[in-house]
Amino acid sequence: MDTRSAETSHIVSGRSSRFAAMQMSLGNLISMLLPPLPLLWFGGSMLVYALHRHHPNPRVGHYTQRAAYLFYAVMGAVIPIGTFFPGRGITSWLIAWGVGLAVIIPASLWSIARIRAEEWPDIDLSSANVVTEESPS
Repeated sequence: MDTRSAETSHIVSGRSSRFAAMQMSLGNLISMLLPPLPLLWFGGSMLVYALHRHHPNPRVGHYTQRAAYLFYAVMGAVIPIGTFFPGRGITSWLIAWGVGLAVIIPASLWSIARIRAEEWPDIDLSSANVVTEESPS
């Protein structure tokens, strides 16, 4: 096997990092606007979490993790408690949705405001020390 050092450079813009940090909070905010959306966002949020938790900018992962913990805590409480809601009425589910709104909306807005207030510098991801392998000729 032939190994060579390849030097490449990739820039992650601060604007892109800021948007990545806001995606989980924005998803939480949007999903809570209609009662069935949180269930769909529950699956979609796992993808967003997996994509952004180990972002090159560690603050993106931090904000993503905080927003995820908030959403999963609310959903993790509503779903098991909802098992014991009486009857077939939707009143109990609407109350649970209202409680979710009261918790997630202010926290998401606060998180988005904090993210927008911070300075997000560009990150240079130079891979001068990355070794690539080539198949023998």
